Amino acid sequence: MSLQRTFIKRDTDIPVFMRWIQEGANVLDLGCGRGEMLFRLAAEKKVQGIGVEKNPDKVAICLDKGVRVIQGDILDLLKQIPDASFDWVVCSRILQELEQPGEIILQSLRVGKYMAIAFVNNGHWRNRLSMLRYGNRVRNSIYPNPWYQSSPSNPVSISDFEGFCIHYGITIKERVYLGGDWRTPRSLMPKLLAGYGIYVLTRHRE
Repeated sequence: MSLQRTFIKRDTDIPVFMRWIQEGANVLDLGCGRGEMLFRLAAEKKVQGIGVEKNPDKVAICLDKGVRVIQGDILDLLKQIPDASFDWVVCSRILQELEQPGEIILQSLRVGKYMAIAFVNNGHWRNRLSMLRYGNRVRNSIYPNPWYQSSPSNPVSISDFEGFCIHYGITIKERVYLGGDWRTPRSLMPKLLAGYGIYVLTRHRE
């Protein structure tokens, strides 16, 4: 993995989530990785957080940082958590790697007042053009590996995701669209031109 790719992936949604999540909130981070987001939230906003992560090496890194983490399957753990246990549930960049992602979103909105979620828009125009012209998915600095060297995934688009929210009566409270560089805000034709989507979801009536 190149340094450029590592930096882009790490820095894309954390600043946005940091703006949204309030001081002292209680946060559950699904697929927390090395715990960078929870570490920063605790240091800068006094957040009480806990992560869920399957990879034992990443769990060890979290513990070394002082980040609380549970090793295990996300959906199994969510089903054991009582209703309204957290202010926020966070799901960053792992949506297409989840089994039963829809059920995980619904469970997250049961245990949390808000869910902050971010994912790559596979409906981006470069992906569409690559499939149309060559019959292959696009390869770039973010995803340089061919399909046979990549993790299993269920590609999702902004259109797919927002349709899911409408179908299940989920309110999109906030949304940020970023361009193909994952940095530049993109408001015009986001389903086609946005490379990345970041959302706040809720079922809480305010």
